[in-house]
Amino acid sequence: MEMSPLALVDNGNRGAEAKQEAFGEVIGEAIGEVIGFATQGSGSDDENRLRELLSGLPARMVPFDRGSKLGNVWRIARLMRRERPSAVVMEGTGIAGGLGLLLGSLLSRVPYIVSSGDAVGPFISSHYRLLGALFHLYEKLLYRRATGFIGWSPYLTGRALSYGTRFAMTAAGWAPFVPGEAERRQSRQRIRERLGIPQEQLVVGIVGSLNWNGRAGYCYGYELVMALRELERKDITALIVGDGSGMMRLAKLAEGHDNIRLIGRVPREEVPAYLSAMDLASLPQSVDQVGSFRYTTKISEYMAAGLPILTGKLPMAYDLGGSGMLRLNGLKPWEPRYIESLRERLRRLEPEELRRLRAEVPRESNVFNREKQVRIVGEFVRDIVSEQTKEE
Repeated sequence: MEMSPLALVDNGNRGAEAKQEAFGEVIGEAIGEVIGFATQGSGSDDENRLRELLSGLPARMVPFDRGSKLGNVWRIARLMRRERPSAVVMEGTGIAGGLGLLLGSLLSRVPYIVSSGDAVGPFISSHYRLLGALFHLYEKLLYRRATGFIGWSPYLTGRALSYGTRFAMTAAGWAPFVPGEAERRQSRQRIRERLGIPQEQLVVGIVGSLNWNGRAGYCYGYELVMALRELERKDITALIVGDGSGMMRLAKLAEGHDNIRLIGRVPREEVPAYLSAMDLASLPQSVDQVGSFRYTTKISEYMAAGLPILTGKLPMAYDLGGSGMLRLNGLKPWEPRYIESLRERLRRLEPEELRRLRAEVPRESNVFNREKQVRIVGEFVRDIVSEQTKEE
């Protein structure tokens, strides 16, 4: 009976690095080179994620120039035809990358795998209604032709399978920085002193890109600004970390309210320190075909910081155990019902309940375990290549 690569290296007496090295060797003997790229562009967070996920394989990342849409299509297709890698893995669903894969697979029969954190058709429709139908069609075609799919959430994985992808799995990501308890306490004090926020103040916050959605009249942090503008309690401060086209709009709405702090963009390595300064976090996602399918990278980071999460009645709010999840009423975080539910939840939150909620937050989760994801992605790619070879 053939043993899986995982069985060969999963030895509890060895360190994580040794296990990963041995795993990589087994995979390397089984398949040739795998090529990866991210449609978010070279040097992006998506590229870093994919590089990590493929680190147990003989993989090579190739650059993707977001400023050269048509050029990327031909480069990817030509690469697949000329180099004939064992597989090509794309992080993201940008149309230039996807068209390159579709053309390249027709010319070379090289299998391709898509990794995605969004439902493309609904996401584009939420911003540009007329383009929605076109991107729904593109998404279905991309997944139908794909040999494999790696979803950021199990809901996206199911979506790809329903569109015809043969093999699929989930890799939900992980927190890039996980500070210890002592470091969190020091960071909490340091950041609060820097911002002039009393140590006893209750701080609710969010970290993310503040990109304004004109159709919804919303960006991250809007729900916090609107909730605190009419909150009678003065012992609660909103801390909004990030930058984008919605920054000035939020600043305008927050005028005259000293308990609403817009920090702007901070270095990536400083994000855990700002999370440590918070007591609970906002995770505003719409209960629809955009928000309900997603896990965001913020979930793992909030959990690693021990923050209870204020969110909607999303699948993930139940499936991740519900520990430390405060579910709010309302379907969309820009609508009055959601904002009023958030305001009321903050209005009646007491220190004792907050301590209990923080104690319930799982600091480590099997869902967001980096080593496990690297391991199973390696197996997944190997199995796909093996299956493809047998068919040929």
